[in-house]
Amino acid sequence: MKRSRKAKILATLGPASSTPDAIEALFKAGADAFRLNFSHGTHEEQRARFDMIRRIEERHVRPIGILADLQGPKLRVARFVDGRIHLTAGETFRLDLDPAPGTASRVQLPHPEIFAAIREDADLLLDDGRIRLRVKAHGADFADTQVITGGDLSDHKGLNVPGVVLPISPLTDKDRADLAFALELGVDWLALSFVQRPEDVEELRRLSGNRVRIMSKLEKPAAIDHLEAIIALSDGIMVARGDLGVECPPETVPILQKRILRATREAGKPVVVATQMLDSMIHAPAPTRAEASDVATAIYDGADAVMLSAETASGDYPLESVTIMDRIIDRVEADQEYRTIRDASRPSPTGTTRDAISAAARQVAQTLAVGVIVTYTSSGSTTLRAARERPDVPILCLTCDVTVARQMALVWGSNGVVTPEVHSFGEMVAVAIRMAEESGFAKWQDQIVITAGVPFGTQGTTNILRVAVVEET
Repeated sequence: MKRSRKAKILATLGPASSTPDAIEALFKAGADAFRLNFSHGTHEEQRARFDMIRRIEERHVRPIGILADLQGPKLRVARFVDGRIHLTAGETFRLDLDPAPGTASRVQLPHPEIFAAIREDADLLLDDGRIRLRVKAHGADFADTQVITGGDLSDHKGLNVPGVVLPISPLTDKDRADLAFALELGVDWLALSFVQRPEDVEELRRLSGNRVRIMSKLEKPAAIDHLEAIIALSDGIMVARGDLGVECPPETVPILQKRILRATREAGKPVVVATQMLDSMIHAPAPTRAEASDVATAIYDGADAVMLSAETASGDYPLESVTIMDRIIDRVEADQEYRTIRDASRPSPTGTTRDAISAAARQVAQTLAVGVIVTYTSSGSTTLRAARERPDVPILCLTCDVTVARQMALVWGSNGVVTPEVHSFGEMVAVAIRMAEESGFAKWQDQIVITAGVPFGTQGTTNILRVAVVEET
């Protein structure tokens, strides 16, 4: 299952893709990792999907990453007497804690923390920003608002509070139960929703006990104020453009996307661009030209992975969605302009041995026109630093830890292979040559570049670079 492209595809599983044949078809079409969305489905359904992925992984002998996406706190109004009302611009409307069914003049908002955090003249957005309310007065249990942008409002629609840091944990009771279940399953990544500040990531880190990699979803403008600190505490970042696009003016979202990608790449951590990438393919067999351009832009900007949500989870054309995304990535990566942009935007190496070795490996691979860079890693750090360099050639990640191999499935250019532990330099070279040949990245008399750390098995000690020829074993 050798892939020619470097950027990865993260596909969400759901009702449209929850059979062994459907998941295997998505994998063969190009999905490198799968997302289990805990906003939907039962634990039993998620376990069944997890088991199917692992059986496919075993059959194809290629590590597949699994990301569990925690729902996070969903702020919603309660229900209405008739299920729906219409709000007209200029009218007044009250949000309160009264559990009585809502009317055209009021509805319950069962989140007292919002009343404590908002201020007069703050805007509240309902139903993905379609309705805008402006706070005129508020207290501990109510907010009187004026309707700025009206429209129909039905039961349990979501509410966003732009520009306000809410004093709530990103982990609800449901999230904590889902977290325990995901850790029991053995997922490779956890996606943390509703991240507002560095402390939110620290909270999940304490609860997960470093048993899994954490991907922080940046969907709140408040998180951008702490961008570097959140990246430093996270193992990866997801640009979740759905809520980000609700709370920010639409014209700022592309700017924030580029800023987040640049900062995450600088840190040498994987970054995923998500939400509405091929949205029309939920019901259409082909994307719009704008959507194809959106996917391409993420690749030109250096994303490690792009994500499909409803397109593969509940859409009519899940297989076609993965197939066209795979084709777009392939086409962009073959473009000379892509290579020019990639080289121009490459972060400078930090003053460390591991970065010096990784930068040198890229340069040697380019000079000698080798087919692959082989990284030996126990934690994934050697592979991550190699990927930060964005070399011309694929990265073959050799590790004795299958979890690390699966985690690297979301890292640009990385191809994970699980190998026995090596105990000597000679054994390392021999295994690297054999794996490069068996994986289809090198053939007889080809040269390969190898990076590793000595002593073996020690994290973060990349300090060796070796050029080897596929004829030495």
